[in-house]
Amino acid sequence: MPIAVTDYNHVRLTVSDIDRSRSFYDSVFGFDVAYAWDPDADDETKEALWFLFGGVIYKFGGGLLGLRPVAPSDDTFAEDRCGLDHLSFTVDTRAALEDAVKTLDELGIAHEGIKDAGPGLSILEFRDPDNIALELSGPDK
Repeated sequence: MPIAVTDYNHVRLTVSDIDRSRSFYDSVFGFDVAYAWDPDADDETKEALWFLFGGVIYKFGGGLLGLRPVAPSDDTFAEDRCGLDHLSFTVDTRAALEDAVKTLDELGIAHEGIKDAGPGLSILEFRDPDNIALELSGPDK
């Protein structure tokens, strides 16, 4: 009998530099922070937030997205290895995809053009500072 899951709870990405990654995710997405590591916090707070591993967890949509800064500084993501291929976020309109192109351009973030990905779907691909493949998915019209 299959396990009856109802939604995803969280995704955590391993990153090499939390300051660089937080700057990227904050400026690109502006997600609300659910939990963030504070190296100056008291011992009780640090113990309570052990699960952050020095990172941050954002809340958006129906779940959480975490950044865990434990990768070596010279490591980089490759979607051709076992594990994550890419992470795609939903936008509601074609105009939101077009606005995302402008935002990425303003932030100096390299990206592909908006692509037709099949009936009714368009995507916009780009990468985070650790080369993690990100995508925005939305309607084609």
